[in-house]
Amino acid sequence: MAGGEKKKSGGGGKKKEVKKETGLGLSFTKDENFGEWYSEVVVNGEMIEYYDISGCYILRPWAMSIWENMQTFFDAEIKKMKVKNCYFPLFVSPGVLQKEKDHIEGFAPEVAWVTKSGESDLEVPIAIRPTSETVMYPYYSKWIRGHRDLPLKLNQWCNVVRWEFSNPTPFIRSREFLWQEGHTAFATKEEADTEVLQILELYRHIYEEFLAIPVTKGRKSELEKFAGGLYTTSVEAFIPNTGRGIQGATSHCLGQNFAKMFEINFENEKGEKSMVWQNSWAYSTRTIGVMVMVHGDNKGLVLPPKVSALQVIVIPVPYKDADTQGIFDACAATVVTLSDAGIRAEADLRENYSPGWKYSNWEMKGVPLRIEIGPRDLANNQVRAVRRDNGEKTDISRVFLVEQVKGMLDKIQQNLFDVAKQKRDACIEVVKTWDEFVKALGQKKLILAPWCDEEEVEKDVKARTRGEMGAAKSLCIPFEQPELPDVFLSWCELSKFHLALAWRRLV
Repeated sequence: MAGGEKKKSGGGGKKKEVKKETGLGLSFTKDENFGEWYSEVVVNGEMIEYYDISGCYILRPWAMSIWENMQTFFDAEIKKMKVKNCYFPLFVSPGVLQKEKDHIEGFAPEVAWVTKSGESDLEVPIAIRPTSETVMYPYYSKWIRGHRDLPLKLNQWCNVVRWEFSNPTPFIRSREFLWQEGHTAFATKEEADTEVLQILELYRHIYEEFLAIPVTKGRKSELEKFAGGLYTTSVEAFIPNTGRGIQGATSHCLGQNFAKMFEINFENEKGEKSMVWQNSWAYSTRTIGVMVMVHGDNKGLVLPPKVSALQVIVIPVPYKDADTQGIFDACAATVVTLSDAGIRAEADLRENYSPGWKYSNWEMKGVPLRIEIGPRDLANNQVRAVRRDNGEKTDISRVFLVEQVKGMLDKIQQNLFDVAKQKRDACIEVVKTWDEFVKALGQKKLILAPWCDEEEVEKDVKARTRGEMGAAKSLCIPFEQPELPDVFLSWCELSKFHLALAWRRLV
């Protein structure tokens, strides 16, 4: 972190020198150089540290706590759905991995292989899981025999490895990442279809209710669906600064394709042999990167209160000849009061850092609310609260401290979502012609366009828009469809359209 080292105190009982530098600012702004800004924010905000293997990152406690807060919510919700946690090995044999041809072709370039043991070459290389369908499903075939064995609903919290070679980005594109992956099997397609949407709604909840990020729920095109699956649904986020969409999470109906490949059969209630219907669904630490990109500013991270490890930081502001001990005691008491009320709060009582330095430090880390206590606050039995999202300052009586702080945290959470949605919505462009499409793409818009649902047209759009920034790529067919006029003129040259599609530049 910028700003230099702490100044050492002198010997012989000399008073500690207070660090007054506030050089914690970022070298790049979000608008002028988004990529460099993002790289600085995740490091200076103590979210990650770069590792000595490209594309791999150390997740520091500040980031892990956010992941754990989301995990706590999601794990409890899927357990209500009778999903049970398990763990399968990291390694995959080549024979099993290659059993589902379409599936492995989708992941082949990203699969990492173990080829040596010590100095000896392995007789058969072993793959490291890029996802776990082929790891788990041979055992589903073993465990499922009759209709009483269904549904089988398993989830694992684990890491996966996808050896990305282009433009690794912390949280967004990394060679190893954390995620949960659910794998379920049902007797009927109706049950599978129902669960797909239940899980997708939980993902929406994580993004919108926890991370304060607006997302679009929809169905992927055939070209963009999960390799080997029947259909894919997703929640899609958008980064206004770059004009790029990010796939937030996916919930797939795999149909019976994997059941056929891995012989996952059961005897139904009529005594007949049937194949199961399967789903898989996952969200990852990518969520954290999307949050940083959407909410962060030129002072650093801006964290939603629901996921922030620390919701309130209390900072003493002692002036010359002030009752320093009294102020410190008031800070400690404030933390106790807030903590007892279930609010995640700490005090920064370090004496060798100035209040100004502390302000900058905790702003960089994105703590939602800062409470300052100085001599006047102590005399008036109050505190000063400063919001991270908009800088608003409010004096609060300590009598009503808990009630007021809870209200402010709720307002911060809602305001972050409202501002993000306003920015996202301002970027949505409804287009009706190819010329309008190309113009909107150049303006970094999130495009809502009529589409004929033809794979060749989708490929053509990607080819015709390819340039230095990548190419246009479909996000999803939104579940919430706008009304369309009877006739549209577009590149599809069809007379009737029934689906709208969001597009983005490839990340």
